[in-house]
Amino acid sequence: MGAGASAVSALLGGAAAAALLLRWRGRSGLRRAAAEAGRRRGLALGRMEKAAARFREQNPDVDADPILSLTLVELSEKLRDGSLSPDWVFYTYVDKALQVTKEVNCVTDYLQESESQLQQVKRQEKKDLLYGVPVSIKDSINCKGHDSTLGFVKRLNQPAAEDCVVVQVLKRRGALPFVKTNVPQSLLNFDCSNLIFGQTVNPLDHTKTPGGSSGGEGALISSGGSILGIGTDVGGSLRFPAAFCGICTLKATGGRLSKKGVVASIPGQKSAVVGIGPMAKDVDSLALCMRALLCEDMFHLDPTVPPLPFNEEVFSSSRPLRVGYYDSDSFTMPGPSMRRAVLETKQLLENAGHTLVPFKPCRIEHVMFDISVRGLFADGSSTFLDHFKGELEDPNIKQLLLLCKAPGWLRRLLSWILKPIEYCQEFIAEWRKLDLDVMLCPIVGPAFQIGFPGKISVAASYTILYNYLDFPTGVVPVTTVTKKDEEELESHRGHYNDSWDKIFVKAIRGGVGLPVAVQCVALPWQEELCLRFMKEVETLTRRRQRNL
Repeated sequence: MGAGASAVSALLGGAAAAALLLRWRGRSGLRRAAAEAGRRRGLALGRMEKAAARFREQNPDVDADPILSLTLVELSEKLRDGSLSPDWVFYTYVDKALQVTKEVNCVTDYLQESESQLQQVKRQEKKDLLYGVPVSIKDSINCKGHDSTLGFVKRLNQPAAEDCVVVQVLKRRGALPFVKTNVPQSLLNFDCSNLIFGQTVNPLDHTKTPGGSSGGEGALISSGGSILGIGTDVGGSLRFPAAFCGICTLKATGGRLSKKGVVASIPGQKSAVVGIGPMAKDVDSLALCMRALLCEDMFHLDPTVPPLPFNEEVFSSSRPLRVGYYDSDSFTMPGPSMRRAVLETKQLLENAGHTLVPFKPCRIEHVMFDISVRGLFADGSSTFLDHFKGELEDPNIKQLLLLCKAPGWLRRLLSWILKPIEYCQEFIAEWRKLDLDVMLCPIVGPAFQIGFPGKISVAASYTILYNYLDFPTGVVPVTTVTKKDEEELESHRGHYNDSWDKIFVKAIRGGVGLPVAVQCVALPWQEELCLRFMKEVETLTRRRQRNL
């Protein structure tokens, strides 16, 4: 080898070594930042512990159990009529949230300013709808002075300049946002893990995921550490955690509640519409939250939100409904408990005088792949992948990243094969043809084993459909997995009997006793009708359970 070639070789070798060193130093810096964030989180949880302990010392006679047993409607009434002190309620939930997060790792930050806000609320003459109610907030929803990390190390130390509109409105209605909760890295996963705050587990079974991306919310509310939470949903991110953790939620139509100040996983994408919504243990709590949010304050703070107050007449109506239903989308074969949940609910509704009409959603393959390729990643995944430049990658998102990094020619080929059609109009036309009021359909369940959501993202077919259509959709738990359901999994083959179908069976195995839910769907802007339908399902389900 000549001197020149040797020099070039040495130069290239040195450049490669320098690049590796820089990359190592960069990753080392990220790990230090993550460790520092963990230390700060520990301090925040310590402040929660001190605040709760101080309150207990000063008020030794306060009994937490009666407070924690109240529904949101009951709690709100007692706070407003003065029979419950806002201090008692606030510090009871601070203490309970701390206990819960020690078990399931769901709280990421304490909004300590809520303590001073509590004193301000107590001085208010008007006791509004959410007066004194503690509320938990998903990580990606901006709270002034706190990070919205989306599970990314490089988003640490970037506190929000102001509260998002929804948080502002909550405060104006008397609520006390008091903690932020965990999410999966990037939000595009229905597990709940990242390299800053770690893995959140399902409170009902710690080997299972609580779902995602609003998984911290689902775990906290299911365990009683919060009575009301706010999350977001771009493909099931409210509905998976609700179904997996056995609580209720409502994904609103994309424009019904303000998203100003909510950080998106893929800014600018319009195909799968992000919905924001409440999470709670019962439907009346969701309705109370929507009643509080749909007010002049929201319409003034965000003029892009249509001024549509909560329609009490629709929510309180008792007229029989015409309900479309399906127990399979012909893409992801429902597990035995999923199918049974829909069919048993169908029977309850029919027995109560409602009309049930079979419905078949068409071309779900198109919905799934067209959204993921042409919709969510319409820019060739560049916006999404920008998040990961110089970032540590959570192993649970590995498969999605591999897809996003596929050669451009492959993504273009898929886009060419899967040309978009007027799917939404076609879906609504079939809905109108059958003269439907609402729809009943499955939601994936029971809770997956931890780590499996990243291996089978196609299971979101039941949820992402309604982001694509931008329909309001709610989740109500209706049953639990039986031994018979578990036994029938042995013969479950799926629609394609491919690797995804086989992974799905592994993911839901071992679920005896875990909750299974259904989805309740309405046409766009009809949140009140969706809630009314959810309430009917909840009432009939609880009546059946009492009679068993």
